[in-house]
Amino acid sequence: MVRLARNPHFGPFHIASFVLIGGGFWLLSAAWPVLYRAQREGRLAREGVYARMRHPQYVAFLLVLTGFLLQWPTLLTLASYPVLVWAYARLARREEKDCLSRFGDDYVRYMQEVPAFIPRRRRGPAPSQGETR
Repeated sequence: MVRLARNPHFGPFHIASFVLIGGGFWLLSAAWPVLYRAQREGRLAREGVYARMRHPQYVAFLLVLTGFLLQWPTLLTLASYPVLVWAYARLARREEKDCLSRFGDDYVRYMQEVPAFIPRRRRGPAPSQGETR
């Protein structure tokens, strides 16, 4: 009986890794121009993906890391993954302290309205720039 070899690139873990890596790069490409413009203008980034989560860049990095971990799990990647998750969370908290000192009450309101890492389900249209709910 002839047995056909299965292509590992079409297995469920590989497909899931492609989705995570692609989603991470998409999120990163959507977040960075918004943040860049806001930093150049000296204001808080609140539009685009920043209207849904405060730290999309770190979420994007974690999606990519998770995708690579699914695609190529090694002892090194398994050991470094929790360290990188911890480091990104710590960086996000440090950035929040900096933003609190720079933007004050405006950033406190932003923290109350927008979750840090996991977006809430939409209840209606997202607020436009300068508009709050």
